[in-house]
Amino acid sequence: MNSLVTDEFPLRDTQKLRYEMLDALSDADLAYALPGDNPTLGDLLREMGWIEHCYIESFRTLKMDWSCSGAPELAATVAGIRTWYGSLDDEFEAVIHGYSEADLKDRTIDRGHWSPSAMVQFHIFREAVLMFLAKASVYLKAMRKHLSDEWRAAIG
Repeated sequence: MNSLVTDEFPLRDTQKLRYEMLDALSDADLAYALPGDNPTLGDLLREMGWIEHCYIESFRTLKMDWSCSGAPELAATVAGIRTWYGSLDDEFEAVIHGYSEADLKDRTIDRGHWSPSAMVQFHIFREAVLMFLAKASVYLKAMRKHLSDEWRAAIG
């Protein structure tokens, strides 16, 4: 077992905020878009799932490939997105579970222009989740959705 499995999964501090957000949403909310050239909230949520999927594959193949497939059909509803996120989180943990502590330091992920260690790749993913949550918080504030004290402390 490695330190990511024992210390980070499920991605306690960041991923649970995604589920809290989903608790506050209805299927109709997925169609909300901010003014200008912005995606709908549903598209933003599906993009985050796609990003997680690409990171999972990078740990399997040791190569970052942004051409991996998009969201499944079920990602058209809040319940579907929740199910998809849950399966992605389980899959991510299972893939990381296959790494030893040495693998986290020694295996590298080819990102084209550089190859960080698996541990650094994981932390880059966590930053992507935090950026997603920051984007989503703008939508939630615009929609006047309640944000918990924990959400406000994490996102600002």
